Amino acid sequence: MLFNELGLTAELLRAVDEQGYSKATPIQQRAIPLILEGRDILAAAQTGTGKTAGFTLPLLQHLQTSDKNRRSIRALILTPTRELAAQVAESVRSYGTHLPFRTAVIFGGVSINTQIAKLRKGVDVVVATPGRLLDHMQQGTIDLSKVEMLVLDEADRMLDMGFIRDIRKVLKILPAERQNLLFSATFSNDIRALAANLLDAPVEIEVAARNKPAELVKQIVHPVDKARKRELLSHRIGTENWKQVLVFTRTKHGANRLAKQLTDDGLTAAAIHGNKSQTARTRALSDFKENKVRVLVATDIAARGLDIDKLPHVVNYELPFVAEDYVHRIGRTARAGHEGHAVSLVCVDEVRLLADIEKLLQTKIPSEIIPGYAPDQRVKAEPLTQGRGNRATGNRNNKPRSRRGGAPKNTGGKPRRRSSGRQRRAS
Repeated sequence: MLFNELGLTAELLRAVDEQGYSKATPIQQRAIPLILEGRDILAAAQTGTGKTAGFTLPLLQHLQTSDKNRRSIRALILTPTRELAAQVAESVRSYGTHLPFRTAVIFGGVSINTQIAKLRKGVDVVVATPGRLLDHMQQGTIDLSKVEMLVLDEADRMLDMGFIRDIRKVLKILPAERQNLLFSATFSNDIRALAANLLDAPVEIEVAARNKPAELVKQIVHPVDKARKRELLSHRIGTENWKQVLVFTRTKHGANRLAKQLTDDGLTAAAIHGNKSQTARTRALSDFKENKVRVLVATDIAARGLDIDKLPHVVNYELPFVAEDYVHRIGRTARAGHEGHAVSLVCVDEVRLLADIEKLLQTKIPSEIIPGYAPDQRVKAEPLTQGRGNRATGNRNNKPRSRRGGAPKNTGGKPRRRSSGRQRRAS
């Protein structure tokens, strides 16, 4: 189906055409008409399916056709990470380039005063992370009383990161009459509980099976000793001339160490994680997109939601403790119809984590030993240690713990206010 068959205005169709798109993806085909009708939706779509445009385009058309609160915040989009907030805000600006609306992006790690100054000038759309949005609410520097549309993007990740209390505080001050759009990679029990109390007679959309990676991702496992992972990674990047590689580690310290080692190997590399300043994270991502940096080493939280056009290679330098995170990681490649490769370097310590991933995917991932890097069969598996902030298990059926150690649970309450009770994590 073409975009010009979805009922979008001429200004939006012109912007879409300028972005180089003509055919809508399945999530866009299903979500855009429903949102234009004013319906609440609960949508699950794997990464790289075009869901951002799926809610951005009808959101902008709503603003265009309902001009009653001009220069008031009429649309609020919540995202779990700074990088995703920045990317969503850029999409709003790009698709709204021929419309007179102003957008503000609000997240931590940068000056709040600059954000306050922009809000005072008047904006129509705010894209925010929950933590910094609460800061503005507490300081009285933002007015959400005229919000007509609320979008929760990557809602499952926001719950995982402990933002449910922040979200509940935001919901309390929003107008009761509004349109709500909830996008999530999965329909977990916690997501359904949130949806039941947030959405009004929602239409449920699911364009891909739960926890199913993109079809165009070619996955492979390379068994290798832990001590030789870095050597193998450098070898593959160099001999196969990989130009752009996103590499995942489990910890911030590990990301820093690997980036330095790869740099010592003669590869341009940078690390991106929560301990980096926002300026450093933005610069590293920009350099990677512009091919000034060949290898970007990232932790899961920093990389969630990264949108990198035509990214060819994702490497799991270390497998994640939670199997679902593997799907999110490899979803950074093979986006928007492009092919991609997902390579996992697996040592003997990670055999159980690999089994959890394959059980989740309900398939066996092909395995290939690279000549010269066969693992030493005499090496015995050692328990994996988990640093602070990592989840407690590799078993996908166990829930992550909050900072204070409490297991997630529903707390009940009034309609549209119930939450899972997870703890807040700073954004």
